[in-house]
Amino acid sequence: MSIEHELTPVHAIYKKREIICRQYTKVTHAYILVEGNAKMYITGNNNRNIILNILLPSNYIGLMSLYGSPDYQYSVAAITDCHTCQVDIRLIMEMYFNNHNFLLKLNKAFRDSVAFIMQKLISLNQKQTRGKVAESLLYLARLYESDRFTLTLTRKELGEFSAISEENVVRILTEFRNEGIVEMKGKELFLYNTEMLEKISVLG
Repeated sequence: MSIEHELTPVHAIYKKREIICRQYTKVTHAYILVEGNAKMYITGNNNRNIILNILLPSNYIGLMSLYGSPDYQYSVAAITDCHTCQVDIRLIMEMYFNNHNFLLKLNKAFRDSVAFIMQKLISLNQKQTRGKVAESLLYLARLYESDRFTLTLTRKELGEFSAISEENVVRILTEFRNEGIVEMKGKELFLYNTEMLEKISVLG
């Protein structure tokens, strides 16, 4: 009997801040994010985290196992309450090798993810603190498709996303606010001058 008929996807709910998968553990399932936001991050020396990406509904987790990596090379944690669909990796692999359209879609998703992470690492290595925060804010605006959005990341997480300290994030957000570039109202973030943010991001 085909494995496709033996294995059934499982739906699971993860509460805010709960770990969905942990770095260096074995990949047994691929996850599809159905609802909520999650962060993909790596933990380095002194348990310092760098957030690589923010995941939205329809994003995949665990694709690297299809390309020869049996363990998660990153961790994923829920930023908000998350609803996931978990599919046994053996079923994903069978579909990958037997369904051409599925193969092409996963290859594109993996390629786009790797390209984004590579570009992000280059930017984090080359830019100064203001440029890093500006780039992160612009990325979030594109992600949420609006210059006004709810900042679900904490200041500490925004620092981890920008590869700087929480203190520097607070300082730079204050500078941007004093310069009339952004405004914070509770957790609502308003980007008043995206052109200036673009300039700061480019100049680094």
